[in-house]
Amino acid sequence: MIEVLVVDDDTRVARVNAAYVEKVPGFHVAGEAHNAAEALRRVETLPKLDLVLMDHYLPDDTGLAVVQEMRRRGHQTDVIMVTAARDVSTVQAAMRQGALQYLVKPFAFAGLRAKLEAYAELRRTLDGGGEAEQAEVDRIFGALSAPSEPRLPKGHSPTTAELVRQALLSAEGPLSAQEIAERTGVSRQTAQRYLKLLERTGRARLSLKYGDAGRPEHRYVWATRA
Repeated sequence: MIEVLVVDDDTRVARVNAAYVEKVPGFHVAGEAHNAAEALRRVETLPKLDLVLMDHYLPDDTGLAVVQEMRRRGHQTDVIMVTAARDVSTVQAAMRQGALQYLVKPFAFAGLRAKLEAYAELRRTLDGGGEAEQAEVDRIFGALSAPSEPRLPKGHSPTTAELVRQALLSAEGPLSAQEIAERTGVSRQTAQRYLKLLERTGRARLSLKYGDAGRPEHRYVWATRA
């Protein structure tokens, strides 16, 4: 489980962002902070912390100042900036201080979800350890470039696509079209059509399950969990 600290000066926004984080499989909110001093205390005292979602505009200092102080104290916790600050100088400073991503407010759940899923993919890549050839280095640096949401072709419903996506995300392993149909209430043919779309756009991955006879069964898993 990836433990996350949500930092935002607005308590309501912090609660919304925390709720978004909890909706993404594999992530858990370890705590919230609403000013710079509290954020630093949380970083110091939380028993396990992997990622900070850092607002920039805080009442007693800036988010980047918090990140700088974290590094000075030896904390290498990963940081994703989540802020309304749009000026290029702030974005550049965030890059130089090691922020892995920068998400501009306001944003929808899908925007944060994409950043978190890309971060989880990066963690899995780095956990492999060992030495890296150039291709592996390129993959590591590209891991945080989350794929955009696929544009649905004519005849596809965003609601149905979201149902299929949620079914894949909540599954402990690969699912067949029939299993997706049973979980979502759509027909098997509809489930298969959306699964093929997600596979084509790189959001889902296909594997084959061979039985005793007949054609192999197609099974799908959400790409960042494969």
